[in-house]
Amino acid sequence: MSKLLRINTRKRTFTFEEMGEYAGLGGRALTSRIVNKEVPADCHALSKYNKLIIAPGILTGTTAANSGRISVGAKSPLTGGIKESNSGGVVSQKLVKLGIGGIVLEGKPEADAPFMTIKIDKDGVTIEDAPGDVLTDNYAYAKILDEKFGGKACVALAGPAGCQGLKASTIQFTDPDGRPARSAGRGGLGAVMGSKKVKALIVDDKDAPRVEYADKDAFKEASKKWVNILKGHPVTGEGLPAYGTAILVNIINEAGALPTKNFREGRYEHANDVSGETMAANIEKRGGKTKEGCHPGCIIQCSQCYNNAKGEYVTSGFEYETLWAFGPNCLVNDLDLIAEMDRTCDEKGIDTIEMGNTIAMAMEGGLLEWGDAPGSLALLKKVGTNDPLGRMIGNGAVFTADAYGVDRVPVVKNQSMPAYDPRAVKGVGVTYATTTQGADHTAGYAVCQNVLKVGGDVDSHGKEGQIETSKALQIATAAVDSAGLCLFVAFAVLDSAEALDVVADMLSARFGQKFTVADILGLGESVLRDEQDFNERAGFTEKDDQLPRWFKEQLPPHNVSWDFTTEELQGAKV
Repeated sequence: MSKLLRINTRKRTFTFEEMGEYAGLGGRALTSRIVNKEVPADCHALSKYNKLIIAPGILTGTTAANSGRISVGAKSPLTGGIKESNSGGVVSQKLVKLGIGGIVLEGKPEADAPFMTIKIDKDGVTIEDAPGDVLTDNYAYAKILDEKFGGKACVALAGPAGCQGLKASTIQFTDPDGRPARSAGRGGLGAVMGSKKVKALIVDDKDAPRVEYADKDAFKEASKKWVNILKGHPVTGEGLPAYGTAILVNIINEAGALPTKNFREGRYEHANDVSGETMAANIEKRGGKTKEGCHPGCIIQCSQCYNNAKGEYVTSGFEYETLWAFGPNCLVNDLDLIAEMDRTCDEKGIDTIEMGNTIAMAMEGGLLEWGDAPGSLALLKKVGTNDPLGRMIGNGAVFTADAYGVDRVPVVKNQSMPAYDPRAVKGVGVTYATTTQGADHTAGYAVCQNVLKVGGDVDSHGKEGQIETSKALQIATAAVDSAGLCLFVAFAVLDSAEALDVVADMLSARFGQKFTVADILGLGESVLRDEQDFNERAGFTEKDDQLPRWFKEQLPPHNVSWDFTTEELQGAKV
C-alpha cells in the first residue's frame, strides 16, 4: 500500500503515514484535496502555513502508455489561489516503485537556515545541507547532484528563481537522460519549494519492487487496447511524433488565433520561421532528435532535442507555447535565439509562458524594442542573479507591467495567457476565464473542438456550445491529471468511443475494484469542487472569472471580440 511522506522542513524530520482519508487519490486529486483541507486559504503563499504536495497519478508506475506524469500542488504565489502544475520526467514513476503516494513539504525553516537536499530511496529518507551554490544554473547543479548521488537517481529541482522566491519560478524535473528539462511550470511553485529551503528532491528506486496488479493479465489486455487507441489517432500517432506541439504554429496562425505583438493581431507574417516544420528541419540537419518521450513509457514522443548550428545540444521539450511566447508574441522570428531563451528558462527555473508575456510587457514599457531577441535573452539571463531587473521579470507579467505603467496585460487571476487568442478560440477563452488555475489552456483544451475538430465541431468565433465544451473538458482534464496520464491522450480519447472504458478497465485491473467511466468523471468533478472551494475561501468571486476588458476590442484578421458576460461564464463551473 502507498504511504504519504510528510517532511517538516523546519525540523528536518519526516514521517511515513497511511494514506487514510486520502486513500485512492493521486496526482491532481491528491494535491488539490490536501491543499484544500490543510492549507489556510488566506495564508501567504511563501509562509510556513502553505504546503507543497508532490504526487504521482493513480496509474503511474504501471505499464500503461503515457502514465508517468506528476502533479505538484500548493497555494500559488502568482495567482493567490490553488495551483496544480503538471510535469513529465522520471520522479513520478520512481516514487510509486518506492511505495510513496505523495510527498508533503510542511513548515518553513528560519531565514538564515541553509538549503537542503532530500534523498528518498528504499532505505528511507536522508536530509542534509545542499552542496555548492544554490543559485547555480540548473544544468550545472544537476551535475553536482549527479556526482554526489549517482547517475541513476532522478531529481526535482528548485532553480535560482525558486531559491529567490520569484513568482514565475518552476520546479524542474530530470528527464530520462538526466537533463533538468521538464517543468512543473505554472503558478510559481518553485518559490514555494524555495521558501521551504528545499533545493532538490533526489529519488532513487534501485532495488525497489515493481508495481503489483490485482489482475495482471487483465491489465495487460487493457493496456494493449490503450496503445492501439493512441497509435491509431492521427494526432497522437502521426502529427505530434513528427513535429511535436510546434505543429500548431502554422495551424493556429492560419486560424487567425496566433497572438501577435501582445495579442494585437491573430496572424504573424513570419510564423513559418518558428514553426514545427522549420524546427524539425533544423533538428534533422543538425543531428538532433525529432522525437523522444518526456518519461519512460511514452509512445506519443512529442518531445525533441534541438541543436544549434554547430550541432551542439541546446534544449529539449521545445514546445509550441514557448515558440509562440518568445516568438510571434514579441515579434521575434529567430528560432535559434528562441531555443536559447527556452534553455535559459530551464536553467533559471522560470515558466516560458509567463516569461514570454513578461518580455512583451518589457517591450510595451520601452525597456526593450519589439523584436529584440538578443535583448530578450540577455534580460532572461539576469533572473536568478542579484540584478534588480532579474528580480522584476522573475516575478512575472503583472509585476513587470506595474513597474513600467503598462495597462495591456493578458492575464487572468494574475497568470499570463497561453498561445491562443481567446477572441478567435472562444472555448479556450472560457477555460482561461473560469478555471481555478489562472489563464491555463491545459485546464480545458477547447482548441480541440474549436480549431482541430477533434471530439466535435464548435464554431471558434461563436458563443454557442463554448460553455458546455469548456466545462466538460475541465472535468475530464482534472481526471486525466489525477490518473497521471499525459494530457495529449485527450486527442485520441475524444475521438474514441471506448477509450474511457479502457482507462476504467486498467484502473479496475490495477486495484481490484470496479471502476466505471462515471467514476472517472466523478473524480474530475470532485477535484474541481475542491479547487473552487479553496479559491472562494481565498477571496475569489465570479468577478475574477473574466478576461481583461480590452479583449472586447476586435482582433484582426477576423475582427472578432470577447463577448461573454461574467454571469454566462458561471455555467462552466461544476
